Amino acid sequence: MPQLALDGVLRRRADAGPLVLVAGTGHARSIVAANAAAREAGLRVGQRLSAAQALLAQFEALPYQPERVDQWHRFLAAVAYRYSAEVSLLPHAIVLEVSRSLNLFGSWPRLESLLRADLDALGFRHRISAAPTPHAAHVLAGVADGQAVLTDEQLRHALQRIPLAQSRLPAAAAEALPGMGIRTLGQLLALPRDGLRRRFGAELLLALDRLTGAAPAGLEAYRPPDRFDLRIELTHEVEAIGALVFPLRRMTSDLSAYLAGRDGGVQRFTLQLEHREGHTEVKVGLLAPEREAGMLFELARARLEQVQLPQPVIAMRLLARDLPAFVPAGRDLFDERPANALPIEQLRERLRARLGDRAVHQLGSTTDPRPELAQKVTAHDDGWQEPSPRPTWLFERPIPLRGAAPRILAGPERLETGWWDGGEVCRDYYVVETAQGQRGWAFCAPGERDGWMLHGWFA
Repeated sequence: MPQLALDGVLRRRADAGPLVLVAGTGHARSIVAANAAAREAGLRVGQRLSAAQALLAQFEALPYQPERVDQWHRFLAAVAYRYSAEVSLLPHAIVLEVSRSLNLFGSWPRLESLLRADLDALGFRHRISAAPTPHAAHVLAGVADGQAVLTDEQLRHALQRIPLAQSRLPAAAAEALPGMGIRTLGQLLALPRDGLRRRFGAELLLALDRLTGAAPAGLEAYRPPDRFDLRIELTHEVEAIGALVFPLRRMTSDLSAYLAGRDGGVQRFTLQLEHREGHTEVKVGLLAPEREAGMLFELARARLEQVQLPQPVIAMRLLARDLPAFVPAGRDLFDERPANALPIEQLRERLRARLGDRAVHQLGSTTDPRPELAQKVTAHDDGWQEPSPRPTWLFERPIPLRGAAPRILAGPERLETGWWDGGEVCRDYYVVETAQGQRGWAFCAPGERDGWMLHGWFA
């Protein structure tokens, strides 16, 4: 990940002119990263900020923040966790053990393309290489992008031509060896080990053994935390909700990628809109865990659009502590729904976000067999239930079914109940079709086929 700090800034902006990151204090401040527009204008890494200002009058200079680099580093490791259960962190790099992952994702080129697609979508530049050891993959990725060295023999050959300056060996040895005429890893590996130990100590030999696989990698496994916490500082004070849509989309996309890496979902999360004094909270709750980026964005935006800002917003924070397991919704093999049709779960959540939690209800059954008393509105957290075999549109009281006699499709179903509370009924119910083609639920007296009373409609 060659530009973590700069990418972490640029991905939050819809567009950016010349921009640099600077480190140091006072007149000693210098450029540590520059975007393409700044480089085209002649600014370069290592240049003093005062010299850059003399060269270019208008450009944006932001402080380099090491803690943000660490934040993005760990975030991308959590995303990579989607492809391997063994993920580790190296300086500005992430290494994955993928030999077992190939059984799931297929060949290395396919897995590589999936990784690149994820990183491109998230807005992070990258170089990817594969090798039999993590340290060798790290070295190869620093030399060139896209190298795939998949056997020990290929690795020995590939290491021969690596310059010591790009070998990631201990700094003292990498600086001293060129003065001895040793400029490549191939030349170094050919030297007697005893002489290297006496001259440079065991640290250099251990680094070489880890590089070639003669010693364990010595890396600590990374595990994604059980919470998601992302904060974005805005470039200026925002007074309109519409201006928060772009950073919100980026934040929900990051949340989705993080959840995919954990193979989990989110059931509730909080948006905090920070002001110079205090903050405004926007809570987003779902009836079931979800992780699809578009849906998370739409739900969060619908909640956000209902907020009245008391003060301008200077930063946004997305916090999710409830990250349960995610079970994808089942789909039929021959699904005949239109391509843009929403599953019922997503439609339900969008309606709740737009109309309010109390505007959308679900029906549950009671123990009373009488149709008018057999259903009730249930709490939202009772779980979504399958539709009743009876029509969901039941009238408050039956009405006469006028017109020609209906065509009977199913029935009768006799209901004889209510004797215990004075509301005794005895009816034969049928599924019928009217002359206009409507499907209804109607009854008549037991053993009769006239005097139809309509009690509900089927969809």
